[in-house]
Amino acid sequence: MPERVDVPDPRSPVYRSGTCWDVFNGDADGLCALQQLRLAESVESVLVTGTKRDSALLDRVPAASGDCVTVLDISMARNAEALERLLAAGVTVWYCDHHFPGEIPSHPCLTALIDTSPDTCTSILVDRCLNGRFRAWAAVGAFGDNLEEQGRLIARGLGCGGQETALLRELGIYLNYNAYGATVEDLHVSPNDLFRRLQRYKDPLQFVAAGDTFELLRRGYIDDMARTEGVRPVRETATGAAYILPAERWARRVAGTFANRLARAEPHRAHALAVTLRGGGGYMVSVRAPLLAGAGADELCRRFPTGGGRKAAAGINRLPPDRMEEFVADFLEFYR
Repeated sequence: MPERVDVPDPRSPVYRSGTCWDVFNGDADGLCALQQLRLAESVESVLVTGTKRDSALLDRVPAASGDCVTVLDISMARNAEALERLLAAGVTVWYCDHHFPGEIPSHPCLTALIDTSPDTCTSILVDRCLNGRFRAWAAVGAFGDNLEEQGRLIARGLGCGGQETALLRELGIYLNYNAYGATVEDLHVSPNDLFRRLQRYKDPLQFVAAGDTFELLRRGYIDDMARTEGVRPVRETATGAAYILPAERWARRVAGTFANRLARAEPHRAHALAVTLRGGGGYMVSVRAPLLAGAGADELCRRFPTGGGRKAAAGINRLPPDRMEEFVADFLEFYR
């Protein structure tokens, strides 16, 4: 477990003198990490987010000296150049993440809390910093990040019963599912708008009870997942299975969550799911390591351009069409 790191303090001169930027992955883990921070310390900030695959988000931040940037649940390795630019400009950066970071800069303007353990996520790291003040949101983030055991342990520690735990799990799955797509236009609700809807609720079960947005996310998830019935692997072995989905919006949305479902159903096997991109632009790939091993997905995906992620779950944003056979062969061999 990493040492405790103080969260950014909105009462500090940094916040009063400059612009606050909140940069976060639009999935369940990024949303729930930011939700906890902003429930603890309310700040008027500029939100910078996108789909789950939009990981190079610091390129979109035109911060200047005196500004403060909070970064949640995006790989430092994918944002290394932009991070160096911000630090050189005198921007204060608080960075919390669980993906492969590459080399972490040593700079007085940077506070970094990075833990790549396969049993943690950014929401859990933020929860540690806040000493559990909004821990139910950490459970939601863990469930959404496919950390079933951790989510249940957190919920049990909060005294949640079976029905309450099931609702926290559902919310995590739906928030996470909503972030999958090639563009924000593919999503049921934009992550920016979704965070604003979450922001009013200290308790995630209150958000669920409010109904409208939860039901919108739930119906979108159920309808899309129904389309996966009957999908079969294009290649499989005893230790791995590879799937290809068509160039449809539902397929772009369903990819990561379908991969998680496959991983839970067959914890001894690795799974790769490739979604065909429009216009013959290649494939968007999701990889899940076997749950019983929980490692190697990031290493495999980094062999290919635009690949990255974490040990248990990783992906390739755009795999060229002529490298699909190579990828499938590498994937099956890697997990042989």
